Amino acid sequence: MKILFIAPRYSGGIGGHAVRVAEKLRENGFDIKLMDAPKIPIKNLKNPSFAVLSTIKAILSREKFDVVHAFNVPSAFAMRYVKAKKKVLSVHGVYSEQISSIHSDATSSVVNLVESRILKWADKLTTNSRDVQKIYKEKYGLDFEYLLGPIDIEKFKGIEAVKSDTNENQVIYIGRDSPEKGIDILKSIEKQIKGKVVYCTNVEWKKAMSILKSSNVLVLPSRIESIPNVIKEAFFLKVPVVATNVGGIPEIVTHGKTGLLVPPNEPQSLADSINHLLENKEYAKKLADAAYEFLINNLTWDILLPKYIKFYEDLVKE
Repeated sequence: MKILFIAPRYSGGIGGHAVRVAEKLRENGFDIKLMDAPKIPIKNLKNPSFAVLSTIKAILSREKFDVVHAFNVPSAFAMRYVKAKKKVLSVHGVYSEQISSIHSDATSSVVNLVESRILKWADKLTTNSRDVQKIYKEKYGLDFEYLLGPIDIEKFKGIEAVKSDTNENQVIYIGRDSPEKGIDILKSIEKQIKGKVVYCTNVEWKKAMSILKSSNVLVLPSRIESIPNVIKEAFFLKVPVVATNVGGIPEIVTHGKTGLLVPPNEPQSLADSINHLLENKEYAKKLADAAYEFLINNLTWDILLPKYIKFYEDLVKE
């Protein structure tokens, strides 16, 4: 089966997910190609310029595919013009909400007007979150197929913990330095936390995982979210998680069982939960062990790869 993947970038959240899916499908006999298109390297112009330039590339290309799979809304413009029998669009998180949190009111108004129209260009829509699935159903009456994002545990071989110079508790944040991620909330309570806070906002994956492995708590203070891959990574490395109960996070973090959940925009609740885990090592270990078991039983490629293969095979049969 010949498939074209399109993403504004092939790293980070949904772009990194696209790369991981491509790798596994190739291992199982699929012919996967990743579209590479330039973009203007200025914050507010990256996605719009990618949408325009990738669309031009799609229009000019004569190559044909069984499936074109676009990851995130900016990729949908090129997807529309790729010569393929079936077209898939994946959205991790409600795109209009993401835009509203980081762009102007004018930009978010435009996105709200055109979002449903763009989503309808696809033959099939997918998401990694039941929350996103429900929101788009209620908002536009659109049906999204639910495909959880697996974690590749083989990639963790050789990841060594970074030894701290002190015995101080280490709390880690991994993610973008962006308002929707709530990093400002964590910074505002830093003096209350009974340990050292480390921020990995632009760190290569292996280094970030080494720092995570040496940490006592992972914190995600997000205001909006889908299902962050870093939570799964913490689960595998047995690092307890404190996160906000937004978006798809409660779908994998069960409060008091696989981690601790707090409301968004509540700095004191966040500080109290972090300190609770730092001061109660046995309880933190209990949560981390349960989270590891949950991941192994639900979120690895061994469990989820058959569902991905079936998705594409059924799609081309339709």
